[in-house]
Amino acid sequence: MGSWIRHHLSRRPGWMNALMLFCAFMALIYVPWDLFVKPIAVDEEVWFGVRFHGVWAKALEIPHWFVYAAGMVGFWRLHSWMWPWAAVYSGQVALSMLIWPMLYQEAAGSWVIGLVAGAAFMLPTLGLWNARDLFRDKKRKPLCERYGDWALVTGASAGIGSEFARALAREGVSCVLAARREDRLKELGEEIARDHGVDFRTVPVDLSTATGVELLLSQVADLEIGMLVNNAGFGYTGRFDKQDRDRLSQMVQLNCAAPVALAAELLPGMRERGRGAVIFTGSVAGSQPLPLHALYSATKSFDNLLAEGLWGELQGTGVDVLALLPGATESEFVEAAGGLPHAGEPPERVVEVALDALGFQPSVISGWFNWLRANLAFRIMPRSWLALVARDFTEKTTPEEMH
Repeated sequence: MGSWIRHHLSRRPGWMNALMLFCAFMALIYVPWDLFVKPIAVDEEVWFGVRFHGVWAKALEIPHWFVYAAGMVGFWRLHSWMWPWAAVYSGQVALSMLIWPMLYQEAAGSWVIGLVAGAAFMLPTLGLWNARDLFRDKKRKPLCERYGDWALVTGASAGIGSEFARALAREGVSCVLAARREDRLKELGEEIARDHGVDFRTVPVDLSTATGVELLLSQVADLEIGMLVNNAGFGYTGRFDKQDRDRLSQMVQLNCAAPVALAAELLPGMRERGRGAVIFTGSVAGSQPLPLHALYSATKSFDNLLAEGLWGELQGTGVDVLALLPGATESEFVEAAGGLPHAGEPPERVVEVALDALGFQPSVISGWFNWLRANLAFRIMPRSWLALVARDFTEKTTPEEMH
């Protein structure tokens, strides 16, 4: 834990780490207390040196919270949008500290207090303005340099899996493409070879069987696999007692057992080389009970927690692990699961979010609505309510005969 903290704090100067911690304190502790606990009669907020009271103060605490929450995230990830807006906000604070004593303090020398306070707060303002290079969009090192020349992508014939293959190929990584549909794998392999000049290997295989997993491992034994994308999986919509037992067993094999076997086989080589990456395609469905998708959500909870556990286990080894938690995605998933069609996020966007997060955090949720669904509701609602609310939603996307 200590080495992980030191590594991430070393990415920015000490004074900026102090600002990040201050933003975290304001966003997570002080502003919520100010908004929800502090009596409205004594509440005050200051913007541009002007003091607001009562209802106006409460209302202006909301944008304050957004500013500090954005600062906390922006400093942590060094987002490019932090320049110039962090300096602009800090300048507003410096202006407020300059004006406020002159407007509201009657003591002699209030202008001196204002000048001193304003000058003090101009120091971080100037520091943030001069930190433009730190916040510039930096192209991360190509994946082939970070992890190696070859990746294994399961479930590569469509949706998120095929987009992972295209994204990895754009960064110079050759791909082993594994799925059941050989024609699609060959078409995708020829596309990435033509467009990006990488090699490819197709392995038509059914990973919902134990023999399929062994076959795939035998086909990559001669390669130095630097990235493993455990993406293959399927869902099954409907009431549990109406579902086919064999298909339920296949889901557990594909969604849980296969990723375990592939990771267990390939991780030792990554650790020995001191570099590598494993991505588990989990789901926001795995962060809550999901009636009419009960087993699917359980398998995805397994994937989410396994990935996060391995992330903690492998800190300091050079091997990065990520749990990717998409929500509804534009793919063949819903049709294959037997559900009713509904809107989803483009798979290209899901993959972009995953690769931006890889190496920085243990898990990532694609989409703000999905983040709220996976975090906010889970934390404020009793689990019994969560299951019942989820059922109201899943009933709308489940055929009547499977209710």
